[in-house]
Amino acid sequence: MCLKLLSPLSPYNSCFQRCNKEVLRLLHPSKLCHSCLLGAARRSAILPDNKLLCYIYEDAKTLYEAFQRGLHASGNGPCLGYRKPKQPYQWLTYKQVSERAEYLGSGLLQKGCKSSPDQFVGIFAQNRPEVSTGEQPAHFIQRGPKIGTNLKYWVVWVSSAADLTTVICDKSERAQVLLDNCEQGKTPGLKTIILMDLFDNELKERGAKMGVEILLQQEVEVCNPPKPEDLCIICFTSGTTGTFFAFKLAALTASIEKGAGGGGECPCRFLNTLAFLHARKRVTVLYTSGAKVGFFQGDIKLLTDDMKALKPTLFPVVPRLLNRVYDKIQSGARGSLKKLLLAAAVAAKTAELKQGIIRNNSIWDKLIFKKVQETMGGQVRLVVTGAAPISPTVMIFLRAALGCQIFEAYGQTECAAGSTVSNPGDWTTGHVGAPLACNIIKLEDVEEMNYYSANNEGEVCIKGPNVFRGYLKDPEKTAEALDKDGWLHTGDIGKWMPNGTLKIIDRKKNIFKLAQGEYVAPERIENIYIRSSPVSQVFVHGESLRCSVVGIVIPDPETLEGFARKLGIKGSYEEICKNLEVKNAILEDMVKLGKEAGLKSFEQVKDIYIHPEALTIENGFLTPTLKAKRAELTKYFKPQIEDLYANIKE
Repeated sequence: MCLKLLSPLSPYNSCFQRCNKEVLRLLHPSKLCHSCLLGAARRSAILPDNKLLCYIYEDAKTLYEAFQRGLHASGNGPCLGYRKPKQPYQWLTYKQVSERAEYLGSGLLQKGCKSSPDQFVGIFAQNRPEVSTGEQPAHFIQRGPKIGTNLKYWVVWVSSAADLTTVICDKSERAQVLLDNCEQGKTPGLKTIILMDLFDNELKERGAKMGVEILLQQEVEVCNPPKPEDLCIICFTSGTTGTFFAFKLAALTASIEKGAGGGGECPCRFLNTLAFLHARKRVTVLYTSGAKVGFFQGDIKLLTDDMKALKPTLFPVVPRLLNRVYDKIQSGARGSLKKLLLAAAVAAKTAELKQGIIRNNSIWDKLIFKKVQETMGGQVRLVVTGAAPISPTVMIFLRAALGCQIFEAYGQTECAAGSTVSNPGDWTTGHVGAPLACNIIKLEDVEEMNYYSANNEGEVCIKGPNVFRGYLKDPEKTAEALDKDGWLHTGDIGKWMPNGTLKIIDRKKNIFKLAQGEYVAPERIENIYIRSSPVSQVFVHGESLRCSVVGIVIPDPETLEGFARKLGIKGSYEEICKNLEVKNAILEDMVKLGKEAGLKSFEQVKDIYIHPEALTIENGFLTPTLKAKRAELTKYFKPQIEDLYANIKE
């Protein structure tokens, strides 16, 4: 594969300016006319006027219409894929998914679910094809049952907040959790549980005793299409606010396709590995073009095997996964000769990127990067990373190593995920691109942190049809997030770059003040420390009565042993985690990275605690979008944090 793109910094821009002004505006977001600025706000350069994009295709203004368009665009091709260990992918066609969704929607109506925006159906399952078919009825029925989703530790909260009467589960174990809560009187409104997997009569009988009917989804498997303004989904996820919200997906746009060089009508293969809440927005765009969506087996350890089997062309990821790929390549380059060859390969490929050349068939690809590319299936054309910042070093390296376009996007679930994305041909790093065509963005003054819009800095505020309607049954929180003019206040601090892109530089909501009056943004520090090779995860904590910050570090099991071996230390993973010499070496490496990144003395951790267990969604320490739940972490690690501070001489 070899793709030639015109770089925003290319001398050929003058030629494009003469022959095609609009192409220039797409490739170089800084070439904005006065009307593009919309006063203090900025919008995408690909729009011919100030009208924000609500949809790309006239026949795909709702999620229902988008799926129907994908059915025809694909010629009833493969839609949802799944596989069992060591077996090829099996596929449901677009028509099969459509029919199953219609049957399930009809069955839900027969079971008493009303065609009303005030009634909700819950989904309590790991992401899999049945989740998509279970969610589709909301798109097929006019103002029909709306779908929420949650994890085990949110069952009671979600059921109460949404008054759930019907929940769709994947396994019997999750149904047992629901029945346990029902037995304790915590979910009194629950009437029906629909299971994706087979179950025994004992479970059905237990449910019957509580007045809860348990059915197989196939048993449950009229259509009045919805309107664009209808509520689509209630999305249950604990973000930084710790509450739940409903957002309006009236017309989810294909802005990433149009503004980031997507193939439009070109079908692609998409590996769905992220949580349902996190991946849904991207998948919806792909259905419109008839894409094939393959689900991983559910075990992250088997992800490489899934990629080789599916050979995805489009791969959405979080930086954590890309960091692991980067660390693996670096750790594999042992010896001075291998390191020199790797550095030369990256330099050569990066030079091509600056000329707008993206390919995976150069001599460097064949000699150095072929195995890495084959690990991801060998046919990846586009990678989109989001949810957290990614190191410029990692981004530059992987663009060279993978030989494909890697875009960085930014947004929140409150604005249907993406609100900005980097542009094709832009090989620079350290920013999240220009505004998407579906929204406008402005920066608002944050005086207490000395950020002012006059200096092109401030809180990122978003407005457009992709912005959510509000938090479910919580007008107070809604008023905090949405102002009277409809601007979503994200809590992130941004900076407009000279080329018109946005850079996220700070976080308003998660900052804390130390005893000496200095403000600290822990997420920024964590994103620097995570680049330490033995570090997999890190949580930085500070208190207003203390003069310094401390950290909780979760080592990377794949690199820790090698890191310890260089120190002359051997043992099991747990034994190495307890070793004081290893801890001090990790702390030294983190502080070194902090100095290189320009961290001030008060921002550097003074001591760390090594914790052997990963922070995950399942153990309640991460949100479904893989962000740290800081309040829960602070509470859980309180004893360790107190010990760390007790040993620091401030």
